[in-house]
This record gives sequence, C-alpha cells and structure tokens, in this order.
Amino acid sequence: MTENSAPSAVTVADMPLPSPQPRRHLHTRRTEFQGFLREDGLWDIEGHLSDTKTYGFLSSERGDLPPGEPIHGMWVRLTVDEDMRIVQAVARMDHTPYGHCVSAEPSLNGLVGETLGPGWRKTIARVMGGEAGCTHLRELLFATATAAYQTIWPWREHERLQRGQERADADRPPPHLGQCITWAWNSPVTQRREPGFYRADASPDGTPPDPRAQTPTAVK
Repeated sequence: MTENSAPSAVTVADMPLPSPQPRRHLHTRRTEFQGFLREDGLWDIEGHLSDTKTYGFLSSERGDLPPGEPIHGMWVRLTVDEDMRIVQAVARMDHTPYGHCVSAEPSLNGLVGETLGPGWRKTIARVMGGEAGCTHLRELLFATATAAYQTIWPWREHERLQRGQERADADRPPPHLGQCITWAWNSPVTQRREPGFYRADASPDGTPPDPRAQTPTAVK
C-alpha cells in the first residue's frame, strides 16, 4: 500500500491473492444476495449492489459527492415458486448517477413467468437488454439464479435428509451436474457423491454419453 492509499476493508494481509504492486484503492463494488423461504411456500431472492469511490468528486446531477457516498445503490427481489418460475420481480434504485435511471425499475416486470435456469442471461437480455433496462440491474440479476439455487436446493436436501427420505427425482441428475469442473460427469467428486450419474467416458466438453447406450460406472 502506498502513502496515499485510502483505507480499505480488505488489507493486503487478508488477501489470498499474490501480493500486488504498490497501488491506490479507488473504487469498490459490493454485491450481496439473500434467500428467504416465505410462509406461503414461495421463495424470495434479494440482491443489493453498490458502487463507491474512495475520493470525492462533482456529479453533474447530484453535486459534490463525498468519499464513500454510493454512486449506484440498487435492490432487486425475485419471488419464485418450487419450479424456479418467477411470480414477482421488483427493483428499487435508491442511488443513481442520473434521476432518469429509475425509469429502468419497471423493466423487471417482464421477467414474471420466466424461469431461473439455463439461458437465464439470454432471458435478461431479451426482456430488459440494451436501452430497455439498466446495465447494473442486469449485472445484479445475472447472479440471482445462482443465489436462488444456493437457497432452494440445499434446503430441500436438508429437509429430505432430516425426514430420512430418498430423493423424489432420483432418476434425474441433480441440476449442478455438468456445470463446473468439480461436478463434471467424470469427476472424482461426482463418482463419489453421485455414482449413479458418473460417466468415466464423458466427452472433453463435459457432455455425458447417451445414457441409453451406456450403463453408469459404479463405485467399487
């Protein structure tokens, strides 16, 4: 850290990355997601995004902004059902560089009826891409699908195990299979945790062989 570096919540000592060159902290973007199970059985997935600077500057619409004053501050809430289908979508933009930015809030209404899952980014682009929405709202929404999955799937599994029940859709692979290196069809983790879906001869691009022509490799 150099002498003119502004204080930061994360110090070099805390950072697991290689030690950086001398530098000055200028900008911080923070995003946070929370997932909730509602009493009516639906799920609320909420996200918050903020952008701040370590220095003060003059905004053309908001005047003098002191260090730490949010340039962007916005919230989204997607309410989904058990099938990850969106039944309500709302946004609130409490800090924006321009007053007109809040006109993007209603664009989320077009997400109602869509499903969080494969193709989610394309859905966002189709419904509220370009001039129809807001760059930062879109970026915040990108990660809501993952946050929803992390909320819903583990809780369902937790409840199932608590009841001592078998997985209801045991013949279907879990949705995370084939979505990352750890849960590749031919990874040792899949072989250990989901042996019924393990495929030793999955193609290099992660595509599993045709299950009609292949018997799953069992763990010995």
